[in-house]
Amino acid sequence: MHIDEEKLDNLDHITRINIINAITGIKPGNLVGTQSQSGDENLAIMSSCIHLGSKPALIGLILRPQEQTPTSTYLNIKDTGSYTINHIPNHLTCNAHFTSAKFPMGISEFEECNLTPEYKAGFKAPFVKESPLKIGLKFVQEMKLEINKTVLVIGEVKHIEVPDNMVNKTGQIDLEALGSTGISGLDHYYKMVKIADYPYAHLEDVPKFKS
Repeated sequence: MHIDEEKLDNLDHITRINIINAITGIKPGNLVGTQSQSGDENLAIMSSCIHLGSKPALIGLILRPQEQTPTSTYLNIKDTGSYTINHIPNHLTCNAHFTSAKFPMGISEFEECNLTPEYKAGFKAPFVKESPLKIGLKFVQEMKLEINKTVLVIGEVKHIEVPDNMVNKTGQIDLEALGSTGISGLDHYYKMVKIADYPYAHLEDVPKFKS
């Protein structure tokens, strides 16, 4: 298959979305937990979580355009300044997937999808109790991308919870043993399988690869 720009432009809407969402490969599967000022809990599945830096520890989320119909996730982050990012465990992909349904305002995705809100570390936003790795973040900045009006939300990491036996002495986290989930496209879910460990790539240590 070869798809040039003309063919891409002429694809039906769903096919185009599925292809473009999949061609970048496996993305992290996360549940973003927020709470409104009035106490309504919200949970949204996302695969647009990206590492932006380690010191300060910054994580970005790409949200769809917010100008006309802002999402509860976006509004809650801006109103409270707190939100959580939670890895999706392999055995709860179905529950996580259906948090993407358009529930009415004030209806909790936690309750509707049988996931448990958990409060800790002084955060107003709920964590997902079932998640194997939980991150609490403080909102620090947003940037609207003029090319398509999507929004980059940047948060500083304030809290991390992960089982002790899943992190080695140098901070490497075993995502396979942790049971974290990857996402391709909009609705395909994958388990993580560790392939290998390699040392830091010093130039003098590069193997003599054969052609």
